[in-house]
Formats: sequence, structure tokens, C-alpha cells
Amino acid sequence: MAGVTLVVVVTLQVGFIIRALLRSGLTPPARLAWVTVISVLPGIGIGAYFLFGEIRLERALREQMREVRSQLIAAQRPAAMPELQVAGPARAAFAAGTATSGFKARGGNALTLLPEGDAMMDDMLDAIDAAQSTVHVLFYIWLPDTTGTRMAEALCRAARRGVACRVLVDDHGARWMIRSSLWRQMAGAGVALERAAPVGNPVTALLFRRIDLRNHRKIVVVDNRISWVGSRNCADEAFAIKAKYGPWVDILSRLEGPAVRQQQAVFLHDWMTHHSEDLSHLLSEPGPDPMPQNVIAQVIASGPDDIYTTPSDALRAMLYAATERICVTTPYYVPDLALHKALCAAAQRGVQVDLILPHRNDSLIVGAASESLYPDLLRTGVRIFLFRPGLIHSKIVTVDGLFGMIGTANLDHRSFDLNYENSLLFQCAEVTAELDARQQSYIERSDPLPPEMLARWSTLRRLRNNTVALASPLL
Repeated sequence: MAGVTLVVVVTLQVGFIIRALLRSGLTPPARLAWVTVISVLPGIGIGAYFLFGEIRLERALREQMREVRSQLIAAQRPAAMPELQVAGPARAAFAAGTATSGFKARGGNALTLLPEGDAMMDDMLDAIDAAQSTVHVLFYIWLPDTTGTRMAEALCRAARRGVACRVLVDDHGARWMIRSSLWRQMAGAGVALERAAPVGNPVTALLFRRIDLRNHRKIVVVDNRISWVGSRNCADEAFAIKAKYGPWVDILSRLEGPAVRQQQAVFLHDWMTHHSEDLSHLLSEPGPDPMPQNVIAQVIASGPDDIYTTPSDALRAMLYAATERICVTTPYYVPDLALHKALCAAAQRGVQVDLILPHRNDSLIVGAASESLYPDLLRTGVRIFLFRPGLIHSKIVTVDGLFGMIGTANLDHRSFDLNYENSLLFQCAEVTAELDARQQSYIERSDPLPPEMLARWSTLRRLRNNTVALASPLL
């Protein structure tokens, strides 16, 4: 019996190793990691690869997404705007962004940075209370706390006065809201509700798709003319589900102008993928008037249905264009090797590179994988700042005081390859200066990490970090 079991295990082991080697879409580091895990830990490795080794979407869902995307592209043609030719150092980044999500750079936008803390949500709630035609809401996490309640109540008020309100939430990330009385109250008030990436029965779901492919986007569009971009979920800054890491410090900006229509297109894509309602006509309406601030902006939307272009492409282009200063804020730093090397290379050629990370990460595994990269970063001249009062959750990259990116994507494999994300690439010295000032306030609340600190790390800590890093392509 033992011999038969051994033959079965070895056969499965070899079969899954061959599958990992032949599977398209895996990077060489990811292949190596999976082959190592399957070889060293066959039982765990085979099970893990079956669950998480491949990006598996149900065929019907993939076809539905393709059909919706074609429908929305066709709807935009009557209202298409002349393509803006971006000049200067940001040009390559905007080209990479277009390759990722298909959106062109648009001028005539305004981007207003909102205050830190729970007050940032007031701007959004006030706009919903003033809405006249439509309110579209998409959140990864929505908690039934004070902020979540205020949002639900504002939507109920809008729906009762005849505004078409549509809410789409990630089925896993917003499960607390879905199970709450607020969800039923919104339905009763006439708010249209839908769940993205429904988990369903996890046992049967695992046979046909990966259940960890989540919709991590945060999009609100009011009257097809105002939107918001940033990292903020619909929850209090205290973030009750992980309160011991709080407060969660986020970034949020109000977006006005032609790029709002790109935000709307991303929402409509997700809504129409899960709902039979055809809303493509909203993209054919006259576009928002250009704003005097004239920010050049482009929405970069990405997801696991397209594994060949990711936000990492635009980020690398930004880093290689830098000549003076780069400032990066992210809660999770486990990038692909090319992006990590681009950041290190910038520091080596004399660019001042500041990287702001949480002092204490809510994910021990991601925190350890990030720490494994600290020696490379410090050795090449990157300055690391560990944010102490809570968990820094903002996702910001600014370059040379001229252009930058904010949004939902972290600098990690999950954001680049597995989650549905949306970020905004922009070019405007005024907006970049405001974001640099916000990041400087983060630095003032952070502890600098001197290179000599790493020498005091124990052998056990370094061993843990480097062992976890072996699996970083899989995180």
C-alpha cells in the first residue's frame, strides 16, 4: 500500500511540475517558485498549485467580460475626443498605461487632494446628496461602521428622490455590509445592488476558478461628471476589522473633467459583467467640460483577465524617466524583479529615492518578504521610512515634481497580476507638489531605517525573510 501511495504522489508531483513548466502566463520566477514548492512539499505544493497556481476564470465569465468590453468601446466612439500627444518625460508612462487598459491620456482635468482622515469622505457624501441623475459606487471593502452607514444613508436619500443609484461591491471584501441591515435598507430604498466576484459555494467554486481573484477597485462616479480616486475603502479610518493596526492612513482625490468618463467606463465594465443592464449609452453622453487646472490624466485599469500588461509597466517607465526625485508610498512592497531593479537603478544613478512603508505590516508574510528587499534598497541608496502612527495604506508614486500615480494598486504581485485595480496616472506640477507635501508629512511621522540597523537583525530574522522571499512571486 505504501508503495502504491508513493507512486501516486510522485506521479501527481511530476504531472503538476510539468503543468507549471508548460502553463502560459507564468513568469520564470513564479515557475521556479512553484516547481520548488511542489518538489519540496509535494502534498502542500500540489494542493496550493491547484488552488492558486493558475489564473482560472470561468469561460462564461471571461466571454461576458470580452463582450462587455467590446460593447463599451463601441459606445465611446461617437463621443471620442482627439488623442492628446503627451510630451516630456511622462510620455512613455502614458503609452504603457494605454497598452494596459486602452484609455488615452486626456487633458482638461482637475484633481483636488482631500484632507486626511474620515473628513475626506465628506466631499463624496456631499456630492451624492447633490446628485441629480446617477450615482455609481464600487468598493472592495465596505464596513457597516460610521462611514459605511453614512454612505448607505446618502444613497438611500438619493434613490428616494429619483436618482439612479447602483452599488457594486466585492463579495468577499464587503461581506460584512452584505450581511448587515444597511444592505437591505438600500435595496428597500431602490438602490440597485450587485456583488462582484461572488464566492458562492467555495467547495464547488474551487473546481472551476480561483476564488482569491478579487475586485480591489474603489470608484464613485456622480452624475457622470465627478469621480474620486485613491486608496480609501468605505470604512472608518479606525478600520474595525483590523483595529490593532489602525488608524489606516489613506489618500483620496476628487477628479473632474474628461478622465471621469474613463472611471465611468471601468465601473460600467464591472457592473455589466455581473448585471444584464446595458448602460453603455452613458459613455455616449456629452463629456464633462474641460477644467482650467488642465491636469493630463489617464485611468489605468487592470485585472487577471489580461496578464500581459499591468500597472507595473507604467510604473517602470515612470522610474526610468526620473532625473531628480522619486517618492513612493505603499503598504505592501513585494514588486516584480523588474520594478524593484528600476527603483534601485534610479537611486544608483543619483536620483533621490524615498520609500515610505508601514512600520508594522498587517500581513506578516508580506512584511517579511518586503524586509528581504531592504538590503538591496539601502545598498543602492534608497531611503526607507517606516511610518509609525498606524498603517500607511496610501498608494502614491511621484516623479521629479512633475507627474505621478495614485489609486488602488499596491506595489506587489497581487495588485499587478491577481486583483482588479484602478489607478490614475497624471501630469501636473501643482498636483504633484501637493502629493509630495502629503508624503513629506508621512516622512515626518516615520522612522528612517539606517543601513546599520540591518546589521543588528538576528540571523533568524534574516533567515525568515529570505525564506519567505522565495515564495514572493506567488504572494
